[in-house]
Amino acid sequence: MSFGEPNNPYGPPPQQPPSAPGYGQPQQQPPASGYGVPQAAPYQQHPYPQQAYPPQYPGGDPQFQGGYPGGPAQMPRPTRVAQILVGVIALAHAIIAVAYVYFLTQWDEVMTEAGITGDPEAERFADLGKGVVVFFLCLATVFAILGLVLLLQYAKGGNTVRVCSIVYSSFAIVTGIFMLAYWGLGLLLMAVAIVAIVLSAKRESAAWFQRPRY
Repeated sequence: MSFGEPNNPYGPPPQQPPSAPGYGQPQQQPPASGYGVPQAAPYQQHPYPQQAYPPQYPGGDPQFQGGYPGGPAQMPRPTRVAQILVGVIALAHAIIAVAYVYFLTQWDEVMTEAGITGDPEAERFADLGKGVVVFFLCLATVFAILGLVLLLQYAKGGNTVRVCSIVYSSFAIVTGIFMLAYWGLGLLLMAVAIVAIVLSAKRESAAWFQRPRY
């Protein structure tokens, strides 16, 4: 007689699998570990590393790209004013060139009224003076063209434009010294040139012309 057979009427009843707890009945908790049994170490969550941001510009200038050292997104106000002043200097040289042209058209008539014609020595000095006027005419024309070129390069030019603006304004001071006798034009030109130099040398202007270009 075998007790291991499932159909044996004299054997022990088969074991039933444990039934799942019904709805609303408390579930049995697993037995706690006994004394001396090592427990597993609790899981520790590692915090995510914080992303390091580049340092911001002091003062938090809103004209910079979120305060990061990538350069200003728009042309700073001092740089814009310096650009306008460079345009004023170029316009002043254009006016001076036109004045020299008008003076040359009246040169022969003025020399005749002064009684210089007919005297070889006087005519030689008159021609020398006319050559000086032509030289200043060419110089004023070149300065007017250079100012226009610098004016157009402020939006996309590099640091060379800023340096050339400072040098250009410095020469404009010399022009103003020569033009002091002409209705205060020289004094005005000197004042504009000095302000243009100061604004071009500011940190905001340097950041604008040294900004990365992608």
